[in-house]
Amino acid sequence: METSPEITLEQIRERAYELWERNHQLDGFEIEFWLMAERELRAERDRKRAEASSDAPAVPSTDEALRS
Repeated sequence: METSPEITLEQIRERAYELWERNHQLDGFEIEFWLMAERELRAERDRKRAEASSDAPAVPSTDEALRS
């Protein structure tokens, strides 16, 4: 199974900055925006991973293959 690439610090930084801008550039919430960015990126990665695995053709188990 192919693993998704790791989320980089640069990706988190860019997303956190976007969140900061969208939220009227609030000062004092740097950690919150960073954590929110991490959560969003992980959720997107997991959603893509789930979609990819549901699109993959079913592979029979060894037992099923032997019974055929």
